[in-house]
Amino acid sequence: MSEDNAQNGKAAWFTLSGDVNSDMVHRVFEAVATMTEDGIDTAHVLVQSNGGYVSDGLCLYNFLANSPIKFVMYNGGAVASIAVILFLSGDERYCSETARFMVHKSHATASPGSRPDALNIIVEGLRADDARTESILRKKVELTPEQWGIHQYSDLHLNSRDAKIAGLVNDIRDFRPPKGAMLRNI
Repeated sequence: MSEDNAQNGKAAWFTLSGDVNSDMVHRVFEAVATMTEDGIDTAHVLVQSNGGYVSDGLCLYNFLANSPIKFVMYNGGAVASIAVILFLSGDERYCSETARFMVHKSHATASPGSRPDALNIIVEGLRADDARTESILRKKVELTPEQWGIHQYSDLHLNSRDAKIAGLVNDIRDFRPPKGAMLRNI
């Protein structure tokens, strides 16, 4: 979205950083409620997160993707793990030239001495989480077969150019609030 188009409706600028967890979910719920009350049409959000809990990230993805507010997401540094799914909720997405993304399969640590039935529960939960996140990735991003192969067994890192080619971002563009705009931290 060009800055000229942002001025046709009521736009606002925000930062969102930290772990994707229940605290972030609460902060985003509160911020969107305030945006709605303030009549915000477009929210420009700079995201900085190394990830967190899958369920919280999926909740935020679904909430923001279905909000009446248009979200324009920016990555000015690093968006990783489940934060990438949160980032994909944006109607438009941009990143700085020096930004990076990282996606990977879910992981967990079992308690020492865990019984096989407990380990099966953990494995089934991880598989369910992977199916949910991969569904969103495949819908929103076009990775090469080689990249999907890396994602299958390791961390897949994407720089700004890789992200643009894959459709993770619309373009390489910095988060740049207009002079005089209020910047709020979520």
